[in-house]
Amino acid sequence: MAEPTADPAQLDVGPIRADLGLILARSAERFGAKPALIVGGRTLTYQALNGLCDRVAAGLHAVGVRPGDRVSLYSPNRWEWVVAYHAALRAGAVVNPINVMLTPEEVAFVLNDCGAATIFTAGEKAEVILSLTRSVPTLRRVVSFDDAGGGATAFGDLLSSSGEAPEIPRPSPTDLSTIGYTSGTTGHPKGAMQSHRAVFLNTAAMFAMQTRTDRDVMLNALPLPHVYGNVVMNGTLMAGATLVLMERFDAAAALAEIQRYRVTVFDGVPTMYAMMLADPSLPAADLSSLRICAVGGQTMPRSKMAEWERISQAPLLEIWGMTELGGVGTSNCSYLPNVHGSIGFALPGLEARVGSLDDPSVTMPDGEPGELMVRGPHVMLGYYGNEQATRNAIESDGWMHTGDIATRDDEGHYFIVDRRNDLIITGGFNVYPAEIERVVAAHPAVAMVAVGSVPDETRGELARAYVVLRPGAAATENQIIDHCRPHLAAYKLPRSVRFVPDLPKTSTGKVMRRELKSLDI
Repeated sequence: MAEPTADPAQLDVGPIRADLGLILARSAERFGAKPALIVGGRTLTYQALNGLCDRVAAGLHAVGVRPGDRVSLYSPNRWEWVVAYHAALRAGAVVNPINVMLTPEEVAFVLNDCGAATIFTAGEKAEVILSLTRSVPTLRRVVSFDDAGGGATAFGDLLSSSGEAPEIPRPSPTDLSTIGYTSGTTGHPKGAMQSHRAVFLNTAAMFAMQTRTDRDVMLNALPLPHVYGNVVMNGTLMAGATLVLMERFDAAAALAEIQRYRVTVFDGVPTMYAMMLADPSLPAADLSSLRICAVGGQTMPRSKMAEWERISQAPLLEIWGMTELGGVGTSNCSYLPNVHGSIGFALPGLEARVGSLDDPSVTMPDGEPGELMVRGPHVMLGYYGNEQATRNAIESDGWMHTGDIATRDDEGHYFIVDRRNDLIITGGFNVYPAEIERVVAAHPAVAMVAVGSVPDETRGELARAYVVLRPGAAATENQIIDHCRPHLAAYKLPRSVRFVPDLPKTSTGKVMRRELKSLDI
């Protein structure tokens, strides 16, 4: 196979196979001068983006990165992140995207755990990362996207490489491509090992189910290290569409970008939609270019979904996924009736079922809750260096535990009830926070809501709602609780309400229920 070069006319990427390192090379052949990436006012064509990837891959090889080495990325969204990710894969490395919100101590754990040899980072973080080199013996090189100093290699030096991308044996579809770390809610994060095939098939299947094509313009404010943001990035480049990338989400800016670039597809988490619905600039925003919107990360209240669809006139398709799948696991289809509250159907090639909470080998009847189980080529290879955690997560017959409680209807739609670990037990009854959140969110004064538990001597736990009001709106605790009474059994009612200015969120905007108690201080 000839080496990929900056000239798409000269590319020879061989037979189509699940090789993440050749996504850009294939698309550069097909789409050449078409805009691939727009970020911060800068536009890169497929040909230009591929050329940058080639040069950085050559630069990585020149500084000693070899196939199988772990290359980490620790930076906010930017064009250099996209280039570094694909260049590392083209050089045969295994990528390790790191959540930019992690502390230096947490970053050191991840780097040590996966044995990172090289890390790309933003200039403002380079000094901190350089200080970790003594505690991370495998880390040989720190590459700064901005001005280098203190021992960091400048990204520009890799870009100026005069060589071509190294000619290396291409990986097989089942080879390791990515080590993505979980959020670590049960202790230290675990590194989910994702094959080339898992990320490739997962991305292609989601885009097919939602009929995303080379004619689309995607707006992405999701962090690229997160599997959802990663799927949007890779899928856009695989399809030959245009990706408009935001460094971080801002409601007014997102609405303006949709109008400016005539965006056709927007991806977000529920809090992003809630913030846009509450933003003062929404009434004047032109959203007529939107044809599909997608939401994932957490269940979204049906009332908010309906409100967004009414204003945008675009279907809002709910998806579900996890790090251990390398992205999406289920999705609603753009060419089928959109069922609000449902995460849709399993992606092609992936099996799903609802297993008994007492015996995962038993499949629950339709309509009965249990743990969502999945099996197929999308499933991770295991947790890096943690065989016990792998055995706990994946049964001997290949079915993987997701930790989500779900139901299935007789048409095959799946519905997430809640996270198994977020369950509130009140007087012996199971109460699911997401069920309460969906009801509270329908109150006209509510912009965002999250439900957590508080201890109670009599009932064990009680549900408490943490509410962010819409700008200019007002409500009392009794009004919120009274709003819930017609819709929830008495034992499910929130027994208290706290009005707060914001909710604790992850880098993707996903609400962290485990941090809600900090709002009571």
